[in-house]
Amino acid sequence: MASTGTQIFAFVLALLGILGATVATLLPNWKVSADVGSNIITAISQMQGLWMDCTWYSTGMFSCTLKYSVLALPAYLQTARTTMVLSCVLAALGLCLASLGLKCTRWGGGRRAKRHAAMAAGTCFLASGFLCLVPASWYTNEVIVSFLDANVPESNKFEPGGAVYVAFLSSGLLFVGGSIFCLSCPGKRNGNQDLILLPPDKLLLQQQQQLLQQQQQQDQLQHQYCSLSPLDNKTGYSLQDYV
Repeated sequence: MASTGTQIFAFVLALLGILGATVATLLPNWKVSADVGSNIITAISQMQGLWMDCTWYSTGMFSCTLKYSVLALPAYLQTARTTMVLSCVLAALGLCLASLGLKCTRWGGGRRAKRHAAMAAGTCFLASGFLCLVPASWYTNEVIVSFLDANVPESNKFEPGGAVYVAFLSSGLLFVGGSIFCLSCPGKRNGNQDLILLPPDKLLLQQQQQLLQQQQQQDQLQHQYCSLSPLDNKTGYSLQDYV
């Protein structure tokens, strides 16, 4: 298995990835209004996210409107909602499994169990990163296509916001963390690699049992040697036997 420091580094990357994915899911600035052309409306900027649309007016007021109707949303927005939530759930599950697969922890069972837990955690992180990458890419493509459409008025043009970049960064962190966890689980090596990591009290009890077994074997051998008579140890005949 990989070193403890490498696994801790991967765990920190995955933790940052899930935090970034959660923040990106909740942020309302997946796309922001673009400053193109002559815009004389009273709003300074408009932002649209997965769950709400916000507007910042020149008077200093800031208002947000929740998107209650799910069926009225476009397909890419519904997909982004679903995949981002699934990404956060899988990443959280991966963190739980990764805590069991770390070499520096005592829980999680033996080395074989820790190896399987680390592999499962890496798979969850990779799947979470993929689920975070899909909505960010699709959403960005829709924003760019709408921006380049000549039929869309300049006052309704948007560009990718900060939440999209956070989603891309979180996806990369989850991919790196998941790859490190998967690479930290090679096949069986030569030697006794599947020993169970026991607590100190159980390990001491196991050593005492081994010493007791060795002592019993030595006592049995001594009893066999002592039970033999001198006549039984003779291997040949002598002249005194006939005199």
